[in-house]
Amino acid sequence: MATMTIRGIDNEISKLLKEHAKSEGISVNALLLKMVKESLGIEKKRRTKIYHDLDHLAGTWSEKDLKEFQKNIEDFERIDNEIWR
Repeated sequence: MATMTIRGIDNEISKLLKEHAKSEGISVNALLLKMVKESLGIEKKRRTKIYHDLDHLAGTWSEKDLKEFQKNIEDFERIDNEIWR
């Protein structure tokens, strides 16, 4: 297996690579290998992106909120037999 050095990586690129690697939970080396493989068509890009921007809302409903929500979606739980004959 070959070892290569990439020269000319400025501070901004270095910072972005480190942030991206950290967000994916992998090393910068693993990130760079993944990026090279994807750009060469050796490995397919992951299509599903995981977002965490609504995580702070998880578990914030009260019992009252839950009951109100369930009441509002009751119509979606009913099967219209006229349509499915």
